[in-house]
Amino acid sequence: MTFRRTVSRLRAIPHLLALAAGAGLCLAAAVWTRNLVEARTLMSIDAGLSQSGHAWAVVQVDGLHVVLSGIAPDDATRFAALSTAGRAASSARITDQMEVADPVAIQPPEFLIEILRYDDGVSLVGLVPSSMDVESVVSSVREHVDDAPISDLLGTVDFEPADGWYRAVTFGVEALAALPHSKVSITASRVAINAVAEDADDKRRLERLLRRDAPAGLELSLSISAPRPVVAPFTLRFLIDSSGARFDACAADSEAARDTILEAARNAGLGEDTACILALGTPSTRWGEAAVAGIVAVAELGGGTFTMSNADVTLAAEAGTPLPRFERVSAELEEALPPVFSLKAILPEEVKQDEEGPLPEFMAILSPEGHVQLRGKLGSDSTRAAVESLAAAHFGSDHVYSATVLDQDLPSGWTQRVLAALEAMQFLSNGVASITVEKVAISGNAAFEGAQSAIARVLSEKLGAAASYELDVAHIEVSEPQNELPTPEECMARVNDAAERKKITFNPASSTFEDDAVETIDAIADVLRECQGIRVEIGGHTDSQGRETMNQRLSQARADAVLNAILARRVLGTGLVAKGYGESRPVANNDTAEGREANRRIEFRLIGGPVDLTDSPGSDAEIQDDDEVIEASDEGGTE
Repeated sequence: MTFRRTVSRLRAIPHLLALAAGAGLCLAAAVWTRNLVEARTLMSIDAGLSQSGHAWAVVQVDGLHVVLSGIAPDDATRFAALSTAGRAASSARITDQMEVADPVAIQPPEFLIEILRYDDGVSLVGLVPSSMDVESVVSSVREHVDDAPISDLLGTVDFEPADGWYRAVTFGVEALAALPHSKVSITASRVAINAVAEDADDKRRLERLLRRDAPAGLELSLSISAPRPVVAPFTLRFLIDSSGARFDACAADSEAARDTILEAARNAGLGEDTACILALGTPSTRWGEAAVAGIVAVAELGGGTFTMSNADVTLAAEAGTPLPRFERVSAELEEALPPVFSLKAILPEEVKQDEEGPLPEFMAILSPEGHVQLRGKLGSDSTRAAVESLAAAHFGSDHVYSATVLDQDLPSGWTQRVLAALEAMQFLSNGVASITVEKVAISGNAAFEGAQSAIARVLSEKLGAAASYELDVAHIEVSEPQNELPTPEECMARVNDAAERKKITFNPASSTFEDDAVETIDAIADVLRECQGIRVEIGGHTDSQGRETMNQRLSQARADAVLNAILARRVLGTGLVAKGYGESRPVANNDTAEGREANRRIEFRLIGGPVDLTDSPGSDAEIQDDDEVIEASDEGGTE
């Protein structure tokens, strides 16, 4: 039996080997098939993702199972990659392990207020932080524009503004008071102002005012235009005499004409420091061409005067100029002038002394105090009355002194020249007008730069462009009166008054102001803004309730809060110091409620006079024992 079993088993071995070989071949075929499927799936999905711009996605294939991983830039891109893979393999076979990158933090917008002020009202347009009190801004604007109608088109968004935002808004709103026609654009770092001034002097005044008041560190962009004045008559007067070349009056209708006129005058010997105003009222667009021709003619003559009054043109040579030269230059000028201009050329004869007596003369003398003396010859009583009446009209009847004499043999046009000279003197601060047979001469000082041109226009209008006159008017800068600054003691007395009217209060155990404290801080800031530079300590004090260290910190925080609130109101920080004393300096008994309330306070201490502006804000300063102390109660305490 044993032998038979052994033989039977030996006979089964080949069958088992055949069966094992078949199984191995099947397994190998299955592995090969799986690898082929994985490779084809991987290639198909990977190619689709690459072509679709999703190279960031990572594909892994395990048999029929597909795993997608990688970091997508956003959800939309992630779903697009998943959809692309689903076109190459059934979505049931795909496992999504892709992640989405963290979104970039949303940047706060740049807050902007644009204030448009025009005749009919004011418009506020822009985007402001939701934490801003828009109603307060509108109320402040209304105070600076005389209660004009205001259109509030401001939007809000819940972001905190950049540093300097509230400071810039305060300055931009306050600037409206001086700008009746303007656009003010406000950001945290920049205020841009576009405005129209009344004239050139007003433009310079506004620019000085705004640059002076702009907070330190704030970029200020100014574009203030002044409308061109209307000049009547439109006048230009150029002359060359023993003193050299100069303009008594110069007006041009365009920048190109002005540049051409000044270049021709410099070529004729004029110095560099000369102004020629741009104005309206020219009789011809070829004004500059005519002016250049006349300037060249005076230079060719070697001296004389060229005057343009509207379309009337006069060339007056100096007495003694050779006749051939005068006639040649006059003819060349007449040929060069545009058609609208009419030329009158004059070669005066030298005036000889009358053997019977001195030549007649009239003088008007204006003192710096505004008094006018009239001396010399007039033709009749009616002429004297007319001259005295005109002088009284311009300078006041109580300021006119007349010492004139009558002479019926005065030359023709004498009265007209006297009246024209008095009319022209209204532009002087002080000076002299002299009328002789030869000419009218006016000299003196004036408070504005265009006085000499204005005088030339008056004389040209009253006497004609051919009239002979000499002008020597100097511009004297008149400084605005300066108010005497208050003394440091006076400043602190005013701080005291402001603090006593309404005390500074805080929320309990906090450095946050109560609402009614804002009015007091505004008033104190107004005083310190006028008294900038004095040394003031802002001291915080508490009662004895609570831990000593806590009271110390609370008093310092409250002193800092007052200092920061004052600085936010455009008060120069140099010389202002905040210091917390905690409970160390009581002024009353802490055992009673009244005593504790008295000890909870803010003190303003004068610790010195004006400081060097190079000192750093908030620097320590020695406190003197005899310093004045101004108190304002702090009712918040440590309760």
